[in-house]
Amino acid sequence: MTVRSNSVGEQPPSSGDGWYAHAPEEVAAAFDVDPAVGISAARATELLTAHGSNSLPEEKRPAAWRRFLRQYRSYMQIVLVAAAVVSLLIHEWTTAILLIVLTLLNAVVGLRQEGKAESAMNALQSMMKATARVRRDGTEAEIPAEQLVVGDIVLIAAGDQVAADGRIIEASALQIDESALTGESVPAAKDASTLAGIRPAPGDRTNMAFMNTPVTHGSGVLVVTATGAATEVGKISGMLSATEKEVPPLTRELNTLTLWITGAAALTMIVMFALGRGRDQAWDVLFVSAVSLAIAAIPEALPTVTQAILSVGSLNLAKRNAIVKELPSVETLAFTSAINSDKTGTLTMNQMTAVEVVSPTDRYTVSGTGYGLDGKIHHAAGSSSGIEEAIVPYVVASDAKLVDGKVVGDPTEGALLVLAHKAGLDIDATREGLPRLATLPFDPAYKLMATFNQAVDFSGRQVVRCFVKGAVPAVTARAATALAAGENIPWDAELIARADAQTERMGSEGRRVMAAATRDLDPAGFDPGGDLLAYVTELRMTSLVGMVDPPREDAKEAVAGAQAGHIRVRMVTGDDVTTGAAIARQLGIPGEAVLGADFAAMSEDEQLARIDGIGVVGRVAPEHKVLLADTLKRKGDVVAMTGDGVNDAPAIKAADIGIAMGSGTDVAKNAGRMILSDDRFATIVYAVEQGRRIYDNLTKYIRFVLLLLVTFVLTFLGATVFNIAGGEPFTPPQVLWIHFVVNASFGFALGFDRESPGLMRRRPRPRGESVLTRPVLVTVGLGGVAITALLLGLIKLGQTHFDSTETGQSIAFTAFALCLIVAAFECRSETDSVLTTSVFDSKQMNWVALAQFVIAVLVTQMDGFRRVLGTTEINARQFGWALLAALALLLLWELGKFLARRSRDT
Repeated sequence: MTVRSNSVGEQPPSSGDGWYAHAPEEVAAAFDVDPAVGISAARATELLTAHGSNSLPEEKRPAAWRRFLRQYRSYMQIVLVAAAVVSLLIHEWTTAILLIVLTLLNAVVGLRQEGKAESAMNALQSMMKATARVRRDGTEAEIPAEQLVVGDIVLIAAGDQVAADGRIIEASALQIDESALTGESVPAAKDASTLAGIRPAPGDRTNMAFMNTPVTHGSGVLVVTATGAATEVGKISGMLSATEKEVPPLTRELNTLTLWITGAAALTMIVMFALGRGRDQAWDVLFVSAVSLAIAAIPEALPTVTQAILSVGSLNLAKRNAIVKELPSVETLAFTSAINSDKTGTLTMNQMTAVEVVSPTDRYTVSGTGYGLDGKIHHAAGSSSGIEEAIVPYVVASDAKLVDGKVVGDPTEGALLVLAHKAGLDIDATREGLPRLATLPFDPAYKLMATFNQAVDFSGRQVVRCFVKGAVPAVTARAATALAAGENIPWDAELIARADAQTERMGSEGRRVMAAATRDLDPAGFDPGGDLLAYVTELRMTSLVGMVDPPREDAKEAVAGAQAGHIRVRMVTGDDVTTGAAIARQLGIPGEAVLGADFAAMSEDEQLARIDGIGVVGRVAPEHKVLLADTLKRKGDVVAMTGDGVNDAPAIKAADIGIAMGSGTDVAKNAGRMILSDDRFATIVYAVEQGRRIYDNLTKYIRFVLLLLVTFVLTFLGATVFNIAGGEPFTPPQVLWIHFVVNASFGFALGFDRESPGLMRRRPRPRGESVLTRPVLVTVGLGGVAITALLLGLIKLGQTHFDSTETGQSIAFTAFALCLIVAAFECRSETDSVLTTSVFDSKQMNWVALAQFVIAVLVTQMDGFRRVLGTTEINARQFGWALLAALALLLLWELGKFLARRSRDT
């Protein structure tokens, strides 16, 4: 990159322009700013006018009336409105009003669901409400963050929120929590040194600070290099706006189903009109018959029943900490075949835990996980001279505290305090007995922290004891001796080699390794205001500690459960691949570990070829997560993506089912379709299992309603072709009765049916596979033909044997209700027989079937029903014909299932 001066007329350069590769003075020169003075107020105003405020673009919601009308874009709504209009034209007022009410109900429900999800981009915008301390015209001032411009000199300290991207030019023990942006599980140490070589990922830019990340330790000064949309968070905002949410599978299925049924009904209407006019039937009679068919062919109750099933499913999931924001997402869970899971906090506890201590003579293992205090120290090898002296530096050279079992301060220091508690150390007493005289804060330049405390040596002499903890190479390189059984021994080649081997071993197991040491100084020669780093030499090594963010106790079992359900789990983490691979092995996640940048560098063909063999993707940037989800979708998977940070939001939105952690950022929550209030991976697997159950029950209902619609279309078509009942076998009130009394009742019963055996052992349905599978089409087609033949035969029977078309229609209407009772039980399984005791294992099905049988008798026996539905009274013999039709359907269906089982087993 060529360093250049940034004039007011030029666009502000972004943080990705390579400022990390240039020295602080070069960056200041490029923006023509003196860090000690800052830019002038006049120039800041010019830049703000030229380039806009330091804010992200806000997504504007359409007006309420536009969002309401948008609910009428679905095929089902269009058909319902069309049927209502035709009903008005032919003066079928009751039918028209009912259809209009239905469309309004569907629109209100859809609008309510849409309104639950706030815009993820607007959540990003809300995170920008902050202030910044700047130098302008040689004085310090606090200004609203949105008024920052490139070239501003910003001062940051612990507790501040970084308000824009910038190159750090001064740093003192500076640490920034970038977990929401990069996925790193621990705060990132920052300094002003220049980075050279290959373009690093944002998480590796140790001399850059990024918008919307909190400063956890120390202080610093930075030159603003990017504001607003040009920042790393701004790029994520752009990715969010460019990423479209997937249409849920069930929505696509219902749209396809509506088109097929509408097409079949339209074709039948054409035949009806052609044959009717050929027989000189009046236009108004034909229109009434056409409306009756239209009402019959439209699954009016389907949206309502579906919404109810999904709503109850979402309530049950909420009870188990899985909050579904959009109802169709409940059934999308059933299709999930790949889960890309964040590591920290989802698969792991997000609580650093010391699990091993290695002293020069001993090795100890530590039980317990997280910040719980109930673990113990176990001596694994060595002479067991005691662990207390080995770990005292971790307690003294620390600013963290344990308060009511919770860590206040740096999480790594907190883990070390928990270790001390398990070892039996009285933390407060230890610190009080070693009064602190001076502190050398941690700094990325020397990678250690030291405190200088009053102490008494082994001979009882007053000394200044230096306690040191830090990165292993930084501490061991300054060592001269080691503490062994209370004595000093030389830090020789053998001990160095042993320490290196232990560090490498623990590192390969995904552990973060730290070292501790001490040194006694003569109080007469100690200057607490002098160069403290100069005293950190000739150290006495005490121990190495291996720490890890442990897997959740139930995560391994949950991963195994997902894999048993043929769902591939992958770990996606901002940590390095070594740590990710080690945790993956503990969890039972198979596959190789690759860097996100390496995966992105592959060709599309190579990505598709290798994706099945990849189990861990480390050092991922937001675009890598989106790429991974897109690759899996191209391969045919239905993808779930979990995450909690701003950097996860684009991938969460791009996935088929985006899952945000309850403890995560609002941006992630608003981009997702589901929120886990307990942050547990096991909850995801439970949600998938429940999604499968709900979708399986929905498919039972869809089979049932398809049979109903096919029967209606074929019955009207057959009545027209064979001139039975004037081409109108059932009146509009009778059609609506079947839809809303019989169909809806069984819809709820099937929708809340018991879980089918072995459901989680089945393979997920492939992406794009229609619910209209060949077995479903065969079942629906044959069942529809059988019921149609029976119904038309009964109407004809009424005409010939009982001299009344109305009697025949009433017998057929009763038979239709009885046949649907049979069909509801048969639709519970495509192949299993209902002639077993298990047919009665669903109480709701049993009660609905009994109620429908009673109602089927009453609709022809009670005067009120006869007036509303236009039926006539039938006697016991005539009712017997209706019952015989239902029994015939049962035998035919069972024969078909028997043949299907024989075909499957051969």
